Amino acid sequence: MRHLSIDIETFSSVDIKKAGLYKYVQSPDFQILLFAYSFDNKAVQIIDLAEGESIPDNILTALQDTNVIKHAYNAPFEWYSLNKFYYSPLEQWRCTMLHGLYCGYTAGLAATAVALGLPEDKRKMGVGRSLIRTFCVPCKPTNKNGHRMRTLPHHEPEKWQLFKDYCKQDVVTEMEIERRLSFFPVPEQEQKLWELDQQINAYGVKVDKELIEGALYCDQIVTDELMNEAIKISGLDNPKSVKQLSKWLEKETGEEITDLQKATVKDLIKTIDSDTAKRMLEIRQELSKTSVKKYTAMDEAVCDDGRIRGLLQFYGANRTGRWAGRLVQVQNLPRNYLETLSHARDCVKAKKVDVLKLIYGNIPDTLSQLIRTAFIPSNGNEFVVADFSAIEARVIAWLAGEQWRLDVFATHGKIYEASASQMFGVPIEKISKGNPEYDLRQKGKVAELALGYQGGSGALISMGALNMGLIEEELPEIVRRWRSSNKRIVDLWYSIENAALEVMRTGQPVGMKGLILAREGDYNNQQDFLTITLPSGRKLFYTKPFLSQNDFGKEAVHYHGINQNTKKWEVIPTYGGKLVENIVQAIARDCLAESIKRLSSAGYQTVMHIHDECVLDVPAEKVDLDRVCEIMGQPIQWASGLLLRADGFITKYYKKD
Repeated sequence: MRHLSIDIETFSSVDIKKAGLYKYVQSPDFQILLFAYSFDNKAVQIIDLAEGESIPDNILTALQDTNVIKHAYNAPFEWYSLNKFYYSPLEQWRCTMLHGLYCGYTAGLAATAVALGLPEDKRKMGVGRSLIRTFCVPCKPTNKNGHRMRTLPHHEPEKWQLFKDYCKQDVVTEMEIERRLSFFPVPEQEQKLWELDQQINAYGVKVDKELIEGALYCDQIVTDELMNEAIKISGLDNPKSVKQLSKWLEKETGEEITDLQKATVKDLIKTIDSDTAKRMLEIRQELSKTSVKKYTAMDEAVCDDGRIRGLLQFYGANRTGRWAGRLVQVQNLPRNYLETLSHARDCVKAKKVDVLKLIYGNIPDTLSQLIRTAFIPSNGNEFVVADFSAIEARVIAWLAGEQWRLDVFATHGKIYEASASQMFGVPIEKISKGNPEYDLRQKGKVAELALGYQGGSGALISMGALNMGLIEEELPEIVRRWRSSNKRIVDLWYSIENAALEVMRTGQPVGMKGLILAREGDYNNQQDFLTITLPSGRKLFYTKPFLSQNDFGKEAVHYHGINQNTKKWEVIPTYGGKLVENIVQAIARDCLAESIKRLSSAGYQTVMHIHDECVLDVPAEKVDLDRVCEIMGQPIQWASGLLLRADGFITKYYKKD
């Protein structure tokens, strides 16, 4: 088997950051400028397509040769771009970015090279961004540049030569990353899943362009009206200015305004007496509905055939392997509560602003709730939307062997009520929303959502406990009762933590609960990991681990990774509950992956999947909700005893049921 490493540089008038890869490549003016390659780690060659050179016949043959594996960093870009003009089957491609993410590293060629500790001569050149702006995107016509719309090689010959060197160096960096990680290959089942993910992304999902156009129109009308009202009330030049509005509010109310963040504005509306100040804050609330911007994102990303492609990023949630949203961020869509969604959609499409005001009042909120409904099935099809029921709660109960929870999932499945029953010793049949004497369901719910991964009172508050009517003084008791009722889960936290510590101290692997914790390394290439092998065979990687005291003065595992707050590559401490969270979410992800593969094998076309939910685009005459839910609920070979259940609905547009 031979290996061909590739990097290309391209031009398109479409903004790839806003529109995504697929619309970018589909642009009529899309062009491949440079093609750099290396066969079997030999010296890198460069083909200057922009200057009239051609890709050699042996390379064109290699692009479709089953005995030649093609490698690229962010391989979907090279694969899709090259297939516009040539032919190269997806199953022959390997993505070095995926390899880095699988091994616990960050995304981005330059960032990964630094995190891996590559020497300077193997790293990405720092001038790339400037050169890409010069040659890969349109330029603004000026007198100085002769009013040209783009910069060609002959306009900047010295920069063009530097650009060719830059393209070649990217291949050098990609090959070195692949070499460093070669001892820790991406499992074959993950490679196949990545291929299926590319097919789902390339197929795309249709959007209702009429709804998007109507939403943007209504939003602009309402925004203008609200701005004019705010100016009339306050006399401010820019009511959106935090500085101007804060100063005006302090003068109007006589109170100090510390900030105008979402939660602060919500609290101020409840407490201030001034009606004019209250109205200004309400206007700010309506104007700050950032979710309406998703319509703009849809408008910019939709391809000529009315579909948006590239909504999902494989392995986008580092380490656990979960998917992340791209472009429209489908993993973070506002929920819908309106009972008359279809009527609201019709009003927006007809641009009936006055009718929307009369019926629904708050138009920004209405538009926000309709965002999901902009995703629609293909012509003649319907959406089948199905999701796992309480997947993380099921996985952690199965992993810990918490029998009463397993019994719940084997019968009625009411985990919030059952949890409250266990915590407070009240018969489950007496726990309901409508029984004021024993209305403990809310406490059971917030405890279930917040406490499974060693969280305490702070986790309950973060999960909204105080907004549910609970008081801070009773939170420690809820924590105590939940842990007392879930002793096996508590044991799991400490067992996993102790196992990780033992592995770090002794270097010997530890097996438990169907998991294997181990220290793995390729010390010639400076690779060192704490790994956790999951029941599926996939591994979680913790990069460059070491033992050190944490903030509580306790010996703890530390590793290098992306800090979710700073988004930087830093040293991160961990503990039992966090490791359990990673494991549970990773197993839940593997369950979803298994369902996506099974649904594909059964002939279903997945167009999106959000957390634990699949959205299928199915011909109306072939819709079978029970069959879909049955497939998702089937036992998984590597998870004996894990009880899965899926529920769903059929719809003409995407929504939260």
